[in-house]
Amino acid sequence: MIAILAFAVCISAQTIEDSSRRTIGYISSSGTVEDSSRRTLGYIGSNGRIEDGSRRTLGYLNNNGTVENSSRRTLGYINSNGTAENSSRNTLGYVNSNGTVEDSSRRTIGYAKNVDQRYTALFFFFFFRN
Repeated sequence: MIAILAFAVCISAQTIEDSSRRTIGYISSSGTVEDSSRRTLGYIGSNGRIEDGSRRTLGYLNNNGTVENSSRRTLGYINSNGTAENSSRNTLGYVNSNGTVEDSSRRTIGYAKNVDQRYTALFFFFFFRN
């Protein structure tokens, strides 16, 4: 039973890759964020709460695209077109509808095909990537 559950989790997670197409993480449709070794980095809840692997709140993604830290201070914005901006509205990067992730100069920094654009932006520009 445990093996079946683990297999089901692996299937539902989508791969996050760097610009060289090396796997750097996974994001499941339920919002679990894992590194390339499948260690849980955190969670993105359907309510917008962003948590680390120990379930401590890191921040929030509000319905309007505002990204806040755990103290509710605005860190930035994720627009409906996939543009990620800092709190001063300067562009951090882009998550294109095809899954290509670009920095503010439009250089490709990663790929996240079939991953929610908002989750991808959180991974690359706000919380989970060093």
